[in-house]
Amino acid sequence: MNTILPTFREQMHLFFRNQVLLSCIFSWFGAQFLKTAINLIYGRIHSLGELFEMMIWRTGGMPSSHSALVTSLCTTIGFKDGIHSDIFILSLCFFLVVIRDAFGVRRSSGIQTKKLNEIGRELDEKKILDHYETMKEVNGHTPMEVLCGCILGFFIALAFSLL
Repeated sequence: MNTILPTFREQMHLFFRNQVLLSCIFSWFGAQFLKTAINLIYGRIHSLGELFEMMIWRTGGMPSSHSALVTSLCTTIGFKDGIHSDIFILSLCFFLVVIRDAFGVRRSSGIQTKKLNEIGRELDEKKILDHYETMKEVNGHTPMEVLCGCILGFFIALAFSLL
């Protein structure tokens, strides 16, 4: 048996202590926690189920958890492996795609869905359609929500990289 390679248990231990992974997890949950707190303050959460859904899964809102996660990923890799490394360049490209998608494609898609729902309801009221089922409107993010997510992700990555 080759003793140079770490055992599965040792690999799992190293995996869960990886600063890049931990930085990403803390950024995601930090953004989701802030988003949930903001929605609680403004009275937008009406049940325990909504609270847990907002805390773990729901997208959209302030700050962007996607932006926080990819910023944290890119920043931590930059500190750990250097901005000249191939893995940093990969994470930077991934960052750019996700950030562009956060307020570009997803936002446009949400606006289109809202308009389609309006048209569908109108056609349903005029009995042109048998039954229109409303589509879920996912609005994407405003530039401010993305920026706040990026700032949060950067500072969490900075903490994991320097502390």
